[in-house]
Amino acid sequence: MPPPDLIITALCKSYPTAGGKLSVLRDVDLQMSRGDAIAITGPSGSGKSTLLYILGTLDQPTSGNVRILGQEPCSLGAAETARFRNSTVGFIFQDHHLLPQCSVLENVLIPTLAGTGTSSDTESRARLLLDRVGLGQRLTHRPAALSGGERQRVAVCRALINQPSLLLADEPTGNLDRASAQEVGSLLLELARDQHCMLITVTHSAELAGRFPRHLELRDGRLVDVKDVDRES
Repeated sequence: MPPPDLIITALCKSYPTAGGKLSVLRDVDLQMSRGDAIAITGPSGSGKSTLLYILGTLDQPTSGNVRILGQEPCSLGAAETARFRNSTVGFIFQDHHLLPQCSVLENVLIPTLAGTGTSSDTESRARLLLDRVGLGQRLTHRPAALSGGERQRVAVCRALINQPSLLLADEPTGNLDRASAQEVGSLLLELARDQHCMLITVTHSAELAGRFPRHLELRDGRLVDVKDVDRES
């Protein structure tokens, strides 16, 4: 049996404060393989986004180990880390972060510019992704001409354009109305399954978390299964 594609072992993150060390993550352990989808909930300030940023190589742990596809990205140099992040990780944030001066198609293609550049194959892939989320007829529109749900769908396509093995979503439906949130949540799960990538979504939405095969909660800096939380309550 092959090893998991993501292995987190005894991951800790703390920050120095005037009152002493503030521990945000404490001995976090997690394993995932391609095709797995996990939702993580927890109160504000519990460390959910911090965990995503470490997994996405945007932050460093205080201690512990992260192994993705057999590599330890936290041990890489700056240039190697940037290449690893671009080729292996896709990000979706609460705010879509689309470039207002670029079209829908151009926004989706932006991550390809840091690699080998845009080719006919990558542009075809972008068009297919946008068609998949119902935006095939809006390729030349600017973000200002789109609804909030449509902008977030563009952000999902942008995160998937480099075919990442790990897709990280930080409150992807947090700024959307209920109908748009349900639509984006469904697309996120479907596309991640179709792309056979690992999906970790941080959310305050119990409705969205309940649609995931696995639901974890950050409690006192540790990841616990929600089923175990319910039994303790």
